[in-house]
Amino acid sequence: MEDPTAHRDATAGATVSISRSFRNEVLMKRLSAVISATLVALLTATLLSPPAHATIGSTTQRVSIPVGDGVELSALVITPTGTPGPHPLLVMPSAWATNKLLYVGAAWKLARESGYQVVSYTSRGFNESGGEIEVAGPRDVADARAVIDWALANTDADPDRVGMAGISYGAGISLLTAAEDDRVRAVGAMSGWADLAASIYPNETLSTQAIELLLSSADLLGRPGATLREMERGYRSGDVRPALDAAPVRSPATGIDALNANGTAVMIAHAWNDGIFPPSQMTDFYTALEGPKRLMLAPGDHATQEAFGAFGLPNETWESLRRWFDHHLRGVDNGIDAEPPVQVKPNSRGGSWTGYPDWASATSAETVYHLTKPAATWTNWRATGGLATEPATGWNYRIRTALGTTANSGALMLSGAVQQFADIPTGVSLPLVNRVYAGVWTGPALHGVTVSGTPRLRLTVTPNRSEASLFVYLYAVNSSGTGSLITHKPYTLRGATPGEARTVEIALEPVVWEVPSGHRLALVVDGQDLRYGSENGVGSTVTVSSPAADPSWLRVPTA
Repeated sequence: MEDPTAHRDATAGATVSISRSFRNEVLMKRLSAVISATLVALLTATLLSPPAHATIGSTTQRVSIPVGDGVELSALVITPTGTPGPHPLLVMPSAWATNKLLYVGAAWKLARESGYQVVSYTSRGFNESGGEIEVAGPRDVADARAVIDWALANTDADPDRVGMAGISYGAGISLLTAAEDDRVRAVGAMSGWADLAASIYPNETLSTQAIELLLSSADLLGRPGATLREMERGYRSGDVRPALDAAPVRSPATGIDALNANGTAVMIAHAWNDGIFPPSQMTDFYTALEGPKRLMLAPGDHATQEAFGAFGLPNETWESLRRWFDHHLRGVDNGIDAEPPVQVKPNSRGGSWTGYPDWASATSAETVYHLTKPAATWTNWRATGGLATEPATGWNYRIRTALGTTANSGALMLSGAVQQFADIPTGVSLPLVNRVYAGVWTGPALHGVTVSGTPRLRLTVTPNRSEASLFVYLYAVNSSGTGSLITHKPYTLRGATPGEARTVEIALEPVVWEVPSGHRLALVVDGQDLRYGSENGVGSTVTVSSPAADPSWLRVPTA
């Protein structure tokens, strides 16, 4: 017999889907207009403004740099004129699926305004460079070292003042190279990664949208090498082992001891909503660094914070990077070493930068909420649990995980950019979250709180299958039930015993978010998210409980 409740849920879901599609179309048009107007204004200002140092010019040369094994890399060499050498050297590997022109605007400014000798090159296997894509492997590191060798032999570059910088793929190669080559005194890593496995397989959950984007762009604009082809074959057949085996040597976190021994000055810039390389790995990596370091976290998605700056437009990230290199390569006393090294901008409502002495100091307190049993009431016919101050134990609540709900993490690259440029976060209507397929808990109304740090959730769960995926969302919800996504995280249980309880602790992605007065925190746990792969199928369920020996809780860090 057909379940009328399920029919109403399906109808409501279809209505919401159509509404969301229309809203997304409107948002995209709005975002396009905002970006277009901004670009025009910034380009006009840039072109009409005189250079900061009119006596310094630059020359640009296209070259092919031999790096061994018969491969040549296509490069752009920007040399400052009007200032005596030798010049500090900056080497910039291109981002994934891009070429040497990615940094041309920033490179010109660095050469003309600060006198840097810049070499921007297309990474192996992409576009006009030779070879095959090595996924930031040892051959890519050897390439970067060969580019440094070439620059020192063929330009007026100073061997004692070498830096590297890059976005995404270029950031990872820069960090990996600095760990192996102590000539690299300073690094600027923008939208990079520290742990490749944590990026593509967070909590043993495949980041499918990110993986598909990386693979398709490599096929379109590059020539995948043996490692990437093997990783893709494994991924397509459901075997992540080839990727996990290849990850350690391609993860800057593996070289943290070498970076510390070299005393490399490392600046990291990252976006809260980076959908390819989540920020948690970068906060961990930053904390493990012992040399001079700087961390900047701000709203945006993968590479959206620094993209305009790469083209030479005014940009806070690139301005900080220029000051970082000026201090550590040119010896300029510009005060950047006296500033708090951790700089964060809230991921909500366009707040201003706040500085801290370290990442841990971004959290000054913590509120512990205990999960109560979801239940319907006269005022809330949807089963909803509470986030209470005292433990509530002895209950359980079953979630069917084969289907998703309206709670989701948003679209890769798009959602974070919309939030950055249009101040429109990924949203949810809490009353429309189907309680058959999700557990929902809400807390008391707050009086202006800033979530600052890494929220953590502890649950006892009982799956009916050996593998089960959970997707955890934390929202700030207004009085009408409309919520803004603060942070989220996937989690997959592997090798579980069906019917046997297991307690899990899930660290959500770090964030700084200003919760408006009168809003409530809402926790949603379901079994599907379009950004990730899910191990849940037809008939899959997970029962959430709170045993007396280990009550379920949510810990929310605050500033």
